[in-house]
Amino acid sequence: MKRWFDLSEVDSKITASVVAIGVFDGVHRGHQDLISRAKDVATSKNIPLIAVTFDPHPRSVVGSNPPLALASLDFRLTLLERCGVDSTLVLKFTKELAALSPDEFLRKVLVEHLHAQHVVVGDNFRFGHKAAGNTDFLTEFGKSNGFTTAVYERFSDGNEPWSSTRARNYIESGHVDKAALVLGRYPRLEGIVIHGDHRGRELGYPTANLETPKLMTIPQDGIYAGYLIRTKTNEVLPAAISIGTNPTFEGKEKRVEAYALDRTDLDLYGEQVSFDFVKQLRGTVKFASVEELVSQMALDVAETRRLTSHTYNG
Repeated sequence: MKRWFDLSEVDSKITASVVAIGVFDGVHRGHQDLISRAKDVATSKNIPLIAVTFDPHPRSVVGSNPPLALASLDFRLTLLERCGVDSTLVLKFTKELAALSPDEFLRKVLVEHLHAQHVVVGDNFRFGHKAAGNTDFLTEFGKSNGFTTAVYERFSDGNEPWSSTRARNYIESGHVDKAALVLGRYPRLEGIVIHGDHRGRELGYPTANLETPKLMTIPQDGIYAGYLIRTKTNEVLPAAISIGTNPTFEGKEKRVEAYALDRTDLDLYGEQVSFDFVKQLRGTVKFASVEELVSQMALDVAETRRLTSHTYNG
């Protein structure tokens, strides 16, 4: 998949396209359904499907209290590729971009650069200065500028819409298994392995400490069953993951760390890794003794082994 980070990088050979526009935070199941429909049109027309997304989140520039992300930009692009997108244009969201009128935005992106024939968006899509542009404006603009528009209501499981907010709420409350149903994959944190207190190795459970991801949605403190994925080798290792301050040892700093089951030979310092979360096992507990902690850790590892015994499908 081609990735463009500026309009000037767009392939000049693009003379027609189907375009799906959105932040696509987490590329959850609602996004996947929308992109699937766009892909069907692109395939029928034998033209490329191009996703247009934004970084950083628009609310971090023109709003207040921007949402924590569900996926890094790089992972978001990978997820879009998995959905069948041929190329992705990442528009750097700046005050200058936000100042464009709805007409200017659509003309510059969809007409002049992507030569859109068909545009697909969700029903809550807003754009242009002060978010003045809506789906009605987009539809009418398309009629005058050579493309059709499909606007889809937010997809639902029959109870609630699939949404980034819903996934975020589940993750922050520790319900990572419910978040996985919304996302269509396990919730993930990515980062570099850094040195911690090295206490886990002393207890017989050496852990990889993740550099705390900034502006990412982090699960509630607790112990989780999940996986550690080594980016450079794509090796997937069942892992018990801990989030919290290690209260048994009077810790103050929140840590995100994982013990790869049965692996005491790993040297991951400085490596880029991912933690995928399957299910919360328990909350954070301050144990009366190290012996009690180690006994519970053995139980956590056994339950993690059970929950990760199936084929990985993250």
